[in-house]
Amino acid sequence: MEQLPVSAKSSTEPSRPAVSHLNPGGNPLLSCPVHSFELPPGLAPHEFLAWDEAMLDALEAREIPAALWFWSAPTHWIVVGYGQSCARETHLDRCRSEGVPVLRRCSGGGTVVQGPGCLNYAVCLPIDSDPALASISGANQSIMARQRDALAPLLTGHVAVQGHTDLAWNGRKFSGNAQRRKRSALLFHGTFLAGFDLDLIERWLPFPSAQPGYRSDRRHLDFLVNLPLSHAALREALARQWNLQEGEPPAVAEARLPQLLRDRYADPAWHASR
Repeated sequence: MEQLPVSAKSSTEPSRPAVSHLNPGGNPLLSCPVHSFELPPGLAPHEFLAWDEAMLDALEAREIPAALWFWSAPTHWIVVGYGQSCARETHLDRCRSEGVPVLRRCSGGGTVVQGPGCLNYAVCLPIDSDPALASISGANQSIMARQRDALAPLLTGHVAVQGHTDLAWNGRKFSGNAQRRKRSALLFHGTFLAGFDLDLIERWLPFPSAQPGYRSDRRHLDFLVNLPLSHAALREALARQWNLQEGEPPAVAEARLPQLLRDRYADPAWHASR
């Protein structure tokens, strides 16, 4: 089967000084600094997903430090959780007829429609950098609390962690998250809705096969909400919360991309495998 195309890459941003002690939410800082960088421009949809796994593999091999990065897709596409069925979680025939790619990521969790107005982040952490990261539930609780505490001061009303890894504003979801773990490192990634066309979620996704209790059978348009915040404001708040130190994309992680693309992410059969 023909492989998906691979794009060119390059990017850099100036550094930002670190802070110490407690972060703005009052959570203890990790035992290691967290670096941040901009992904190379012009990535294809499947390349965004390959970067997540490349970073996790590089951190597991202790080739890179802890890192958090942001990205937004310039076009619309869909990504299902690792164990999900594309046919069950999407209106697959409609997506195909409308030219909307349906891809698969390396972590669990639910299906996401990507595109303008959806801000993504991913963080890779050594498991020994915080005792809370030693278990799946502990990592969920710790990281979700950090995200909540970063954003709550920016919003009027109630911001809460719901389900296992959702963030909700006044009872409506604006962020979904998932994790993948290895022996000594984890990947935790998620999305923030801020200016997204929610009608597209209703158009391309059926009611999900699993729902958290707080959803209460609400359809997408009654359950989801866009935050009244810019992506720049979201990024700034999260950068403060995580005490980010900015740099460049790790070359050792980028070097892992060709193999990941050949084995999985550039192979349409892998994305459609369930």
